[in-house]
Amino acid sequence: MKSKNIILFTVLLIVGIGIISCSENKNRSEDMGKEYEKGTFGYDLNYLSEKDSIILLKSEDEKAQIILSAKYQAKVFTSTANGLEGNSHGFVNYKFFDSGIVDEHMNGFGGENRLWLGPEGGRYSIFFEPGHEQIFENWHTPKAIDIEEWEVKDADNNNATFIKDIVLNNYKGTRLKLAVERTISLLNEEEIERKLKLKIPQGVNSVAYSTVNKITNQNDFKWDKETGTICIWMLDMFNPSDSAVTIIPYHKGDPKELGNIVKSDYFGEISSDRLIDQDGVLLFKTDGKSRGKLGMNALRTRGIAGNYDPITNRLTVVTFGVNPKFVYLNQEWNPETDPIVGDALNAYNDGPLEDGSIMGPFLELESSSPAAFLEPGQTLSHKHNVFHFVGDELMLSQISEVLLGTSLDTLKSVF
Repeated sequence: MKSKNIILFTVLLIVGIGIISCSENKNRSEDMGKEYEKGTFGYDLNYLSEKDSIILLKSEDEKAQIILSAKYQAKVFTSTANGLEGNSHGFVNYKFFDSGIVDEHMNGFGGENRLWLGPEGGRYSIFFEPGHEQIFENWHTPKAIDIEEWEVKDADNNNATFIKDIVLNNYKGTRLKLAVERTISLLNEEEIERKLKLKIPQGVNSVAYSTVNKITNQNDFKWDKETGTICIWMLDMFNPSDSAVTIIPYHKGDPKELGNIVKSDYFGEISSDRLIDQDGVLLFKTDGKSRGKLGMNALRTRGIAGNYDPITNRLTVVTFGVNPKFVYLNQEWNPETDPIVGDALNAYNDGPLEDGSIMGPFLELESSSPAAFLEPGQTLSHKHNVFHFVGDELMLSQISEVLLGTSLDTLKSVF
């Protein structure tokens, strides 16, 4: 195993990808003679390099950079639009890393983009054993998306592909075998503009990446309503602030045809001073001080959502594949609910639990694929893209108005 890792490291180094081992990171910091402030990308790069031989993708001018990790389940840990001195956009859970504890329920290392698999709860759940009550004490994240290392299939300066064979036991007692493949690609400015169909305003810096996430049925039977099935579940964890707001455009229309605009009672109803409907756009206060989660179905979501933080001058936009003709799985912790009526989009604001403890704080934007009702050997793919823009609020507002349907100045008047 040791020789295999050395060979892989050498190959990746030859093709020019920035892989930094623990000792190399220390040498690099000494050579530069500089310590980075907490909150900067340079700080997180040094910190994470001590935990893993990370993979670094970066633009030619080195302003746009993202940190990937095979050891930590093919996560995108964090990113920057302004090089090493720029803000680090992803949530990195230093206190969990530093504790050295292995948690039986979930190991919350953080990461601004990770692939999970659902459903979390319900009749098809892969987080609860058959017959067990769906409460926290019985909730366990599958090891393959929690603590097991993934394999690097290939990588270059701008792309990396990770693979993993996984076996899951669901709440119905079915043993599901699947192969997972995940490709992450750093996008240049031209690719960003083409994907979003807009011109980035002068003076705005950006970092963005696309992810293509695939699962293949490796069983000798079809995944159907009787066996239960899974979905691809993408979660983006970012740093909150007192002024951060999540922005969710939606399709307006009759609830009888499109369903309710939003489900907002996952962890108790979100209060009206934190979730505001602006007639086509939902605004959700994400200050990391009040735990709340919302969901939106495939008929309502536009396949896009965002988050704005005026304190760090960051506008984040996520886009993802959605098809309202397909079935989406219910992830509620309740096996009595219909397992095939669920959300395509979720958003989360962290906050203290009843005992005062808190994992973050962080905020999340999430997307899910349709249900994987796959024949043996068949593959389901789900695309999820992350775009960060950093700059003057007036310039960022131009992007928000085009993509999210609201000016950033509007957010100040409602929160």
